[in-house]
Amino acid sequence: MSSPTRAPTPAMRQYLEAKRQHPDAIVFFRMGDFYEMFYEDALVAARALDLTLTSRSKDASGSGIPMCGVPHHAAAGYLTRLVEQGFRVAVCEQIDTRKAKGIVRREVVRVVSPGTFTDASYLDEREPSFLMGLVVLAGRERTGGEPDPSRYGMALLDLSTGEFMTTEYTGAVGRQALADDVATLRPREVLLASVEELRSVLADSPATAVTNVEPWLFDVDRAREALTRQLGTEGLDGFGLRDRPAAVAAAGGLLRHLRETQKMQLPHVRNVQFRQTSDAMIIDPPTMKHLEVIVSNDGSRAGSLLAEIDGTVTTMGSRLLRDWLLRPLVRLERVHNRLDAVEEFAFRSIERGKLREVLKSVQDLKRLVARTATGSAGPRDLLALLRSLAAIPRIRLILDTLEAPLTGSLTAELDDLPAIREEIEATLVNEPSAQVRDGGVIRDGVDPELDELRAISRGGKEQIAAMEAAERERTGIKSLKIRFNRVFGYFIEVSRTNLHAVPDDYHRKQTIAGGERFVTQALKEYEEKVLGADERIIERELALFEALRATVAAETLRIQTSGHALAQLDVLAGLAETAAVYDYTKPHVHDGDELVITEGRHPVVERHAGHNFVPNDVTLDAATQQVILLTGPNMGGKSTYLRQCALIVLLAQVGSFVPASRAKIPLTDRIFARVGASDNIAQGQSTFMVEMQETANILRNATSRSLVLLDEIGRGTATYDGLSIAWAVAEHLATDPAVRPKTIFATHYHELTDVADALEGVVNYQVVAREWEDQIHFLRKVEPGRSDRSYGVQVARLAGLPEETVARANQILAGLERDELSRGGRPTLTTATNDPPPQLGLFAAAPTVETVVAATLREIDVNRLTPIDALTLLAELKRTLERG
Repeated sequence: MSSPTRAPTPAMRQYLEAKRQHPDAIVFFRMGDFYEMFYEDALVAARALDLTLTSRSKDASGSGIPMCGVPHHAAAGYLTRLVEQGFRVAVCEQIDTRKAKGIVRREVVRVVSPGTFTDASYLDEREPSFLMGLVVLAGRERTGGEPDPSRYGMALLDLSTGEFMTTEYTGAVGRQALADDVATLRPREVLLASVEELRSVLADSPATAVTNVEPWLFDVDRAREALTRQLGTEGLDGFGLRDRPAAVAAAGGLLRHLRETQKMQLPHVRNVQFRQTSDAMIIDPPTMKHLEVIVSNDGSRAGSLLAEIDGTVTTMGSRLLRDWLLRPLVRLERVHNRLDAVEEFAFRSIERGKLREVLKSVQDLKRLVARTATGSAGPRDLLALLRSLAAIPRIRLILDTLEAPLTGSLTAELDDLPAIREEIEATLVNEPSAQVRDGGVIRDGVDPELDELRAISRGGKEQIAAMEAAERERTGIKSLKIRFNRVFGYFIEVSRTNLHAVPDDYHRKQTIAGGERFVTQALKEYEEKVLGADERIIERELALFEALRATVAAETLRIQTSGHALAQLDVLAGLAETAAVYDYTKPHVHDGDELVITEGRHPVVERHAGHNFVPNDVTLDAATQQVILLTGPNMGGKSTYLRQCALIVLLAQVGSFVPASRAKIPLTDRIFARVGASDNIAQGQSTFMVEMQETANILRNATSRSLVLLDEIGRGTATYDGLSIAWAVAEHLATDPAVRPKTIFATHYHELTDVADALEGVVNYQVVAREWEDQIHFLRKVEPGRSDRSYGVQVARLAGLPEETVARANQILAGLERDELSRGGRPTLTTATNDPPPQLGLFAAAPTVETVVAATLREIDVNRLTPIDALTLLAELKRTLERG
């Protein structure tokens, strides 16, 4: 930052000190009714906020100091815009303005950033706002052996709700798991010590704001002290943090940073949850992206699985459902408990409807109590909290007859805090102003002192009228008036023609065009009494409100517990509503091996396809159908089939009903989906490189309890290269003696279907299509068998390629099939020879039609033709003769 070349004013010295303390932030410097910015801050803010740039004064060289400002009452909107652009802002307020003599003292009262700003205009109601802390602890050297692996700590805290969790990872595998979690959780901001090793874990999250902090912030001993002080405990064993130094360092460092920047003790952060990666199904970021679980391919919520199944009616419930989808359960008992609760809600439609109707009146208790605990809640926030708590007795009454164990335990956690509700209702008026300083928020009769002050203020008009009448009578001046303005206060106004009748006890205050303004001792005393009463009313209301807010804040933990229980009930009832409306069924989730889905549907695609959606079955098990090789035409529905299988498994372990007529789902530890093409231009990685990296991750990390879904492996390179890779991947998945995941492998390499002939547990399925009068008809039905055509040329015609291009493509295809690609006319991978392949004859003279038909007939294996295939072939040969 530039420095002034001459001695700064006292106010500017305060600004420069604030900037010295927060060099990486824009300083919002309070000057009266404005927040001002100077020097480089002004230049940056003017561009970011489209503000007019001015200058405050000139330095010794004659140059003006750049300056811009925003009104204090509109600061929240400007802060939102700055934070959304990734800036940090240090808010420097005037302190004790009424007691100040001379220069007003100013201090930075908070630093707002993407992870700490909790204004409602900035937050998304349906998403958390996480600030993340990352730390790495190097492994210790061991005498005569390998060093201990590094430990990585990650902590998350949502300042808007008080949700706080931490995790620890170990070694290279843990480092990759950390990178996956960062990309999946999408924190608003990451605190990062200057460790280059940690920067690489953010490679897949380029949009995340990063704040660099000093390494000492994550000192383990200081972090442990900060945590125990925050949680009010002697140790951390009860939170699962014993022998978890990296998790402790990350969580404690995060707390220390927030205390320093927010200038508060975070009274709403009462618990920290240690999350182990083994507690939930693992879904890596590429799979989340391919399956469009949280967001669709365009990055929006619309079109995602979350958007389609979200039947919640509260914002708390919507955020919790998002968390459930990111962390499906792997403990059978917990899955069954959720499914049983959803089942009961699904069949008890009357109770479900009543519950959802009452829940609509419940506002975001978690964020309301967080604002209350941190001292930022206004009168309307407390009334919203009151009305939300008032719904709990009705909810308990509705749930009283339900029998599901999870529903019962959640009902027991509901606490309507009657004493708190009574106090709020007795203290606040029904429709208070937004801010306490606007006045009129405390009921009459609550406080005798306030009532007396109000009586003085309300009686002012009557007293002024009486005083004015008395002065007219005493002076004989009939036009005498008692007036008031903010500059001079109360005064007596006498016209010029009546100045001769002014009494001696009138003291001149101001001369005006038409006369004079006077004041008397009695009027001065009255002014002090009335104006003092108005000011003291605001002070008293503020004191009473702050006392009420502190009383409510003391019950933060009870309110948070009720809020979390209500959110879970909302999610369970919402899942039941989705199941009832869209005909979902309860899955049988078991700890065995068999996966059977009957008439499964894609939960998103079916909403848009309506009655045209074709359900399909799938069966996978370790013995007979461990790998399905799926062939079929482009646009036939292979990718949809793969995705719906994955989403049904995911939903089952979330505890949701699934879009199928029957589903038997084994507990699955990981889902891997490699569906669709993608690249990473920023890192110089081609589509094929990304495809191979994702495939390598699957082969290295899948287990026998994993579900693997692969689509078109190897298509990003030359045909023989791609076919070789796809073949090797399929063999690996089917023959690895240690790991044999359930797999669906969709491919256009029809040669790959030969794998099923050679290996047990590998079967061929096809997506059926029919060709009629040179047009393709997608049946979108998955059946046993293999397809030997992809109908790519027909799909190209549907896409609008010029007819001459389509015709030429058909000619080239016919030549390729004659020369090399027929099953009987070229070496297959199972009967390969060392002879070089013949040169393709794309540009040779075309043979006669009769020769083509005869060659086709010679190559047919009649024993492998189904009746439908035979009729299709006959029709195709006839068309060939007619075209010839």
